[in-house]
Amino acid sequence: MSTPKEIINRKAKFEYHFVQEFEAGIALTGTEVKALRQGNANLTDAYCLFDGKFLILKSMYIGDYKEGNLYNHEHRRDRILLLRKPELKKIERRMTEKGMTVVPYKAYFSPRGFVKLQIVLAQGKKEFDKRETIKERDNKREIDRIKKIYK
Repeated sequence: MSTPKEIINRKAKFEYHFVQEFEAGIALTGTEVKALRQGNANLTDAYCLFDGKFLILKSMYIGDYKEGNLYNHEHRRDRILLLRKPELKKIERRMTEKGMTVVPYKAYFSPRGFVKLQIVLAQGKKEFDKRETIKERDNKREIDRIKKIYK
């Protein structure tokens, strides 16, 4: 059975400036892992919040496992992220700063077969920053097109 390379929140790079990245494990049930192996997940609406001493992943969509039965999971349940205490303290301290948030960016399988989530400490972009990102992307695309013509 082939596994998908990764599930990416493509909108995150457009909406936020990435400050620092962390790799976290996720507490999942068996059918959730199998559904992820089938590539049946989405990170676009997901976000992270602190609940006491845990960092919780909220609103990540993981679809039904096709061969599952009555033991299938809820699609958008809260999931605990597994991080070390120093990392949790660092993230919590940085989140108190103005405009900082934790964004789930990428879900993937580690070489050992565990599901990992790349979370990013990020700062929201302003409207003019978003326009600048679009302009840079268009300029890069135009330069690549010109390079391709003159090869």
